[in-house]
Amino acid sequence: MNVFDSILARSHVAPPADSLRLRIAGRECGWVARDVLQWLEPFGSEIAMASGLVHLLPGWAASPASEARTQAVNGLLARVALALRDAGRLNGWRDELLDVAADDGTLMGVIERAAVRPLGIATHAVHLNAWTDSGQLWIARRSLTKTTDPGMWDTLVGGLISASETPESALLRESWEEAGLLPHHLQDGRRSGEFVVRRVLPEGYQVEHVTVVDIVLGPEVVPENQDGEVVALRTATPQEVLAMVGDGVFTLEAALSMRASLGAYAMPVPAMLAGGVSAQLEV
Repeated sequence: MNVFDSILARSHVAPPADSLRLRIAGRECGWVARDVLQWLEPFGSEIAMASGLVHLLPGWAASPASEARTQAVNGLLARVALALRDAGRLNGWRDELLDVAADDGTLMGVIERAAVRPLGIATHAVHLNAWTDSGQLWIARRSLTKTTDPGMWDTLVGGLISASETPESALLRESWEEAGLLPHHLQDGRRSGEFVVRRVLPEGYQVEHVTVVDIVLGPEVVPENQDGEVVALRTATPQEVLAMVGDGVFTLEAALSMRASLGAYAMPVPAMLAGGVSAQLEV
């Protein structure tokens, strides 16, 4: 069995059978955890509930995209997030907004990051794998205080794309925060793959679209965490990375990111990035 077979199986899980389809102003946008319904009932006609469906702002279903519709969506989503927070249903509060996009890609509005999983709203993330010029990978161990996957090993850089950010700007921000890397360190980065994670988490359903980028760092560059969310940084050979994946010490997203990088660059380093192609990220 391939070391990644079980990882792939864990990343393609259907929504819980008792979850309800989330619709916002007529567009499919996620999967609502069953227990969340009790905190949505007080919103009255703003939220219609039917068999297998939770419809936010059904009165806007026939309306085209407009600033007024976006404001209505943002206002309701903000109040829903606060209601879930006050009920103790959220895993913390980040004061960070994420875009809410329908399944067809239509941007509907924004919502507090901590509220996306209970509503099954899709997120987008970027991960960076950094190679040394001798062919090893930089890996990072997550802080023991992280709310998700504490203490597990991760790619050097990884994070969600915030509302109104481009994938490029998110990668630049995360690369500085998590590894102290500057824009010129990433200028020859190359996209090595994309994947989607669909799985059930304690707080709800995760749908995450991930883009993976690879770079090569010279011996003069030693990554250094800036935000306190990493407790250790070190290099590992591809063989060691594969063994660690098999032992289950990498996060699911990190393991799949390693799969993308190792598959895309099964050739000597630094030849793998010859040509200096600067990636244009699209998610």
